[in-house]
Amino acid sequence: MSASEQPQAKQDRDPTTLVDWELRFNDNKHAEGRNVEVEVEKLNFWYGDKHALQDVSLNVFAKEVTALIGPSGCGKSTLIRCFNRMNDLIRDTRIDGRIRLQGQDIYEAYQDPADLRARFGWIAQKPNPFPNSVYDNVAYGIRLRGLVETHDEMDVLVEDALRKADLWSEIRDRMHEAGTDLSGGQQQRLCIARAIASRPDVILMDEPCSALDPTATQHIEDLIGELRKQYTIVIVTHNMQQAARISQRAAFMHLGKLLEDGDTEQVFLNPQTDLCKNYITGRYG
Repeated sequence: MSASEQPQAKQDRDPTTLVDWELRFNDNKHAEGRNVEVEVEKLNFWYGDKHALQDVSLNVFAKEVTALIGPSGCGKSTLIRCFNRMNDLIRDTRIDGRIRLQGQDIYEAYQDPADLRARFGWIAQKPNPFPNSVYDNVAYGIRLRGLVETHDEMDVLVEDALRKADLWSEIRDRMHEAGTDLSGGQQQRLCIARAIASRPDVILMDEPCSALDPTATQHIEDLIGELRKQYTIVIVTHNMQQAARISQRAAFMHLGKLLEDGDTEQVFLNPQTDLCKNYITGRYG
């Protein structure tokens, strides 16, 4: 944008909501190289007769956070469940189009859905630790994938996952307590540790902070910033400030369609559609 255009652009922004977005992007730098990790091409998805996703095309870059934003029911969660093929478990659904993980079509006949799901860590809206010990929660995926042969090796991977989830120092003496006995924020970080312990390629987060208090939310956001140095992250969020703080890319969805995607700064400061602008400024949603 030229200098002559900038004043008008600023006039067009809602002064109570968008004028300060520019202060939020200083640390949201892109990963070097910017390799595409997940490529979505003309994706359509149906629940019975309901056309839930319509010709969605999107690139998700490696070691970046991509935020899916948009009003409830627009298809954000459906899209990320297509990534790990969780929608396969729902009756009377149909999919068309392509999703490639590291260049491989995940819906090709030779793909084993169970093995594929192991390549995607999943963090749900509400913390959902297993009713087992903290240790067994983290060890679950490691055992399932057969990543270690000895108990000592297991101990190393469990501790590593808990350290990466910034939880080790808080619960190192509580490893045999039930994961459900932890606080809400600790439970969500335990779920993150469980997800990354099985060495996924991509971490999918479906509103991971919606059930947490502000302090726990900040902890999770800080953790996401650290994790994206090693993992590709796709997050569904209704919190625009959160999307601006943590993501490098943003994609705006409405009624099953992807209307805008690009660098978060671009999408937030210069939305190309009135629908996106009105959503970001809180006029609806």
